[in-house]
Amino acid sequence: MKYYLIAGERSGDFHAAHLMRELKLQDTAAQFRYWGGDLMEAEGGELVRHYKELAIMGFVEAATSVLKFRGYLKQCQQDILTFKPDVLILVDYAGFNLRMARFAKEHGIKVFYYISPKIWAWNQGRVEKVKAYVDKMFAILPFEREFYQKFGYEVDYTGNPTADAVAEFQPTPDFHERNRLDPNRPIIAVLPGSRKQEIEEMLHEMIAILPGFQEYQFVVAGVTNLDPNYYKHFHRNGIRFVFDQTFDLLSHAAAALVTSGTATLETALFGVPQIVCYRTSLLSYTIGKMVIKVPYISLVNLIAGREVVKELIQGEFNARNLLDELRTMLNDADYQARIQAGYAELREKLGQQQAAKKTAELMVQYLRSK
Repeated sequence: MKYYLIAGERSGDFHAAHLMRELKLQDTAAQFRYWGGDLMEAEGGELVRHYKELAIMGFVEAATSVLKFRGYLKQCQQDILTFKPDVLILVDYAGFNLRMARFAKEHGIKVFYYISPKIWAWNQGRVEKVKAYVDKMFAILPFEREFYQKFGYEVDYTGNPTADAVAEFQPTPDFHERNRLDPNRPIIAVLPGSRKQEIEEMLHEMIAILPGFQEYQFVVAGVTNLDPNYYKHFHRNGIRFVFDQTFDLLSHAAAALVTSGTATLETALFGVPQIVCYRTSLLSYTIGKMVIKVPYISLVNLIAGREVVKELIQGEFNARNLLDELRTMLNDADYQARIQAGYAELREKLGQQQAAKKTAELMVQYLRSK
């Protein structure tokens, strides 16, 4: 069968690549065409456009990129019609993908959605679009099943692929030596995100507190979808950078400063105490405050349904608060124990279900029974 996939971000590329690998096992005649990234390209098929061209952060930033966005939509629509897939598989990336879902449905193409857009957080009216245009939704967060049920829409919860990836990970034995890190000083992992917009907002503040923690080494998780030279203006004495080694970094970290996103869940699953950080433009934040319907921004707290880790958002995200919170987290044993208890609850809720494998099995089953 012919599969057309759209993943608009780095995490989507990761999860879509794993799904493609499993689809090939279920369907040996599988043909792939996609918008995604390097990991998907490594699985075969044809990459049409790389996600690094698509990444937009914030309401205002998205509004200023309208013409480019429309151009991508038209290109993608025409490419789908030319390819004539058996199914369009959408991976998160709601603003673009829900439009593509409608287009595909109007042209008689079956639509599957892997990793639900976060419509439970804001703009819940989009549920009606999902019901109208998405044939099957494969959710990766346990509370999403109940959310959709409230609107009369049944989804398949197939487990969490991040939990599976962490469980399968094997640390690199020579991580310290390879990256010229001091094996005798504990690591503070700094995860500023993978897009320039969020890194610009986050990283300077995150590393500004280094002088207060001389007994630790601050190690930044860089990504190679950005030019390594880009990170040079963040360099200062005592800061180290590793690239595309986030899991290795977390497996050796004593604590972490993490930009809100999938990385908060990864950090929790590695059992690393963390502070979740987030800041965007004032206008984007103001708009967000008006429309966001959930009490937390981190996946850790959202899945747990309570505050497990501290969130420093917008004005609260500053060097003084970051320094005070990190110092407390590193030195307060009771505080650390509460975080670990929350992490244990999180793991239990997520379970281990081989999400990509289960999703691929169901997708092929649904397609063959049409």
